[in-house]
Amino acid sequence: MTGFLDKAYGTKDPAATRRLYDDWAASYEDEIAENGYATPGRCAAALARFASDKSAPILDFGCGTGLSGLALKLAGFSVIDGMDLSPEMLGEARKKDIYRALSVVADTGAPVIPKGQYSAIAAMGVIGSGAAPVHMLDNLMHALPRDGKCVFSLNDNALRDPAYEARVMEWTDCGAARLLFREHGDHLPGIGMKSNVYVLEKA
Repeated sequence: MTGFLDKAYGTKDPAATRRLYDDWAASYEDEIAENGYATPGRCAAALARFASDKSAPILDFGCGTGLSGLALKLAGFSVIDGMDLSPEMLGEARKKDIYRALSVVADTGAPVIPKGQYSAIAAMGVIGSGAAPVHMLDNLMHALPRDGKCVFSLNDNALRDPAYEARVMEWTDCGAARLLFREHGDHLPGIGMKSNVYVLEKA
């Protein structure tokens, strides 16, 4: 790994993560493009399989520079809002003219996601080591209405920690959510990293 990518998995708190991504914003897309970043396209395609109305508003949580929003748009979603921890990343996302609205996530406490406002929430490459903590999945799922869908990914670093998949199973085992999709595939093939892509439907 080179550049900022090797630092991304080592940040320990939201403030440090915000600083890293602010500093990385200008070169982020070039660096991950060099490594064949595949997860946004995989996530968007998976969600599109189960979305009943692609014109309904969707939240791209942890949208970064907008690569995830671009993947959603290419998959047919038309009304996309974005949230991210990094103002600099949001500045890059704004240039793409993909999002209806963009907002900064506070680095303390749970993000303020209006409950029931979005029938689908995406968190592509967002939850994991050096990024959003495992309990972020709970926040996203609680914000969904009944039958709402959450597409997210866990890369190989996260999957080595059993707490991440255990949190997914906590939702499915008690019947609070249904697992519609799970697939292991490319994440950053340039560095040999893969990820699981999931689609959960809230019961």
